[in-house]
Amino acid sequence: MPVFDVQQFRQQFSFFQHNPGWVYLDNAATMHKPDAVVSATSQFYQQHNSNVHRGAHQLSQQATRLFEQARTTVCRYINAKSSEEVIFTSGATAALNQIAFGLMHTVLGAGERVLLTQLEHHANIVPWQLHCQRYGVIIDVVPLTADNQLDMTAYQQLLERKPKVVSFSHISNVLGHIQPIDAMLALAKKAGAITVVDGAQGVVYKQPDMQQLDCDFYVFSGHKLYGPTGIGILYGKKDWLEKLTPIFAGGEMIEQVSFVNTTFNKLPFKLEAGTPNIAGALGLAAAIDWLQLYNTEQLIQHKLLLLKEFYNGLSVIKGIDILSLPVHNAGIVALNVSNEHPADVAELLNQQNIAVRSGQHCAMPLFSYLARPGAVRCSFAAYNSLDDVNRCLLALEQAVEILTA
Repeated sequence: MPVFDVQQFRQQFSFFQHNPGWVYLDNAATMHKPDAVVSATSQFYQQHNSNVHRGAHQLSQQATRLFEQARTTVCRYINAKSSEEVIFTSGATAALNQIAFGLMHTVLGAGERVLLTQLEHHANIVPWQLHCQRYGVIIDVVPLTADNQLDMTAYQQLLERKPKVVSFSHISNVLGHIQPIDAMLALAKKAGAITVVDGAQGVVYKQPDMQQLDCDFYVFSGHKLYGPTGIGILYGKKDWLEKLTPIFAGGEMIEQVSFVNTTFNKLPFKLEAGTPNIAGALGLAAAIDWLQLYNTEQLIQHKLLLLKEFYNGLSVIKGIDILSLPVHNAGIVALNVSNEHPADVAELLNQQNIAVRSGQHCAMPLFSYLARPGAVRCSFAAYNSLDDVNRCLLALEQAVEILTA
């Protein structure tokens, strides 16, 4: 396999030309956009700006064609059966809310159970939790093992309670641990559950295949896949999408409306109320087209090299408490300096132009479980280099010296 050329990859991002002194390790929060994506969004506004689906004029028809081509690009990338199964949303959070609220009254009822894991992002906790408070739905939570991996024995035991829905992250946004989703989905299916996968971190790690995964729903955000912010995808099997009650109403999702009754449009429009983020959809499609110019395995191996060097460097810095395991890791490392607040560590790194995230990373229940106030999160992307790793390690070493002096 040819060696991955990180410099050539990095040159596709104007951000690094404008910010040459920065080491950007906050990729789990959002990734930078290649010039191909910036160009696609700008080109839409400069050359094709018009609303979609509704106009009789040629400009609207052209915008509609581009928008639906973007949907087809996503459909092919995730290997959905048809474009009807690809719903544009504002992001993974909106998609998870549509699933949770959309299943209420059609599938979920009082006394029924939803199974989550200890690793979940707030967006995969709070929407379900609101059902507990309003409608008597019960949430069960899969605990972790001593090394912060999912307890698969406990998972199987909780499945014996026959949850109606099983919803979990493909990859932990805090720890970077890759979940055994093939096995988890198979077990959940055997238990008769509806399966939901939060692919916000997983989609950039490896191209998802909906026919292979065979989950009922899969969601992700465009900005975690080198695409624009404000655009995301709700994939669902057609039969399950049909069962979702829309949580937004108006515009394109209507077929017939009167003051007495409303009939919803067919999929995918039924779940896409109002003017969509057209430029965002085109930017996401451009990100997918651009990303497919590169070998996925090369990108994975490059990130594994960065992780290996990072862990090797951390091993010789005294006072570092590492929460993430190096194995089955997609490129995210959560750590702390012993007895120091993570915000102080992050600020010292910021002073050296090292961009990391500190806090609880929208996963407060996880940090309560771990009995930690939060963590510093270093998350790597394919445009990061070994020099980035070394600069971060040096900055961490200096931060430890300052804080523990």
